[in-house]
Amino acid sequence: MKVLGISFGRKMKCSEIMVKEALYKAKEAGAEVEFISTVNMEIGHCKGCGACSTMRDRGGQVKCIIKDDYLILEEAVLNADAIILAAPVFAVGTVGQFKNFVDRFGPAHDRAALEEEQKKRLKEGKTGDELLDPRYFKDRYVGYISVGGASTQNWVSLGLPLMHLFGFSCYMKAVGHIDAYDQGRKANPVFDTELIKQCGDLGRKLAESVGRPYDEIEWMGERGVCPVCHNNLLSIGKDCSTNIECPVCGITGNLEIQNNKIIVTFSEEQKNRARSTMNGLYEHYYEIQGMKEVCIPKLMANKDTLPKMLEKYEKFDEYINQ
Repeated sequence: MKVLGISFGRKMKCSEIMVKEALYKAKEAGAEVEFISTVNMEIGHCKGCGACSTMRDRGGQVKCIIKDDYLILEEAVLNADAIILAAPVFAVGTVGQFKNFVDRFGPAHDRAALEEEQKKRLKEGKTGDELLDPRYFKDRYVGYISVGGASTQNWVSLGLPLMHLFGFSCYMKAVGHIDAYDQGRKANPVFDTELIKQCGDLGRKLAESVGRPYDEIEWMGERGVCPVCHNNLLSIGKDCSTNIECPVCGITGNLEIQNNKIIVTFSEEQKNRARSTMNGLYEHYYEIQGMKEVCIPKLMANKDTLPKMLEKYEKFDEYINQ
């Protein structure tokens, strides 16, 4: 059992200290632990080239063709059974390096797409190295720590919601999260004994969760409005009705006001189609397949006229100065 800790913050500052505290307790619970600081790593942004999915669909493995430190972090995640991540919030949401990693790792390792490709290869009689890497299909458990200096929580309000993007595509089970804001006044997290204990508890919880069925894992920490991701964001539709959505999980619920308190009810059907579930992943997978069925025939039907239509955009500098 291996628990990986990743800090996207500065050396020996809040994020790193909190992750290491979690790893200490994970080790006490019997885990082998590994710590990675990304602050000096080069993790470029995804360029949307599609090479990773193209290689997958042509019988290869999932590999990003950009040769930077992303590949080191990818291998570490694939080798782990559980992951604890901490990322600082500089401007309401998580630091950009974290999002760079998520953009390149998550969609490339989409569990539904990988499951369908593996079924295809097995049906064709492929074995051994001809199959997809078995690590792609390992169940993993994850915990998040959002770190902010502001004492006003709304200045870090997108920290945790954005961190949850990491585990969706890969079908990881979130066991808990910590919204560690107000660090500016605390000077150092070690002065906050309750916060340090929460970090340790999260690390222990991760280690104890490994190998257990997802539906047996109890959420650790404060429970949010959404019963799946436990964040408190709500998205209101254009009709401004009481039908609202959790923008993190993509599930719909009904909002009521009772004694000046917001009560949101989500059905079991909706909870079972959240992005973090296999149902939710397959819903998105079929959505993408449906898009291809519409898009590709449209491109083929216009293959002779499209180049002329795009000419003024391709030669923008030339056309704009005419």
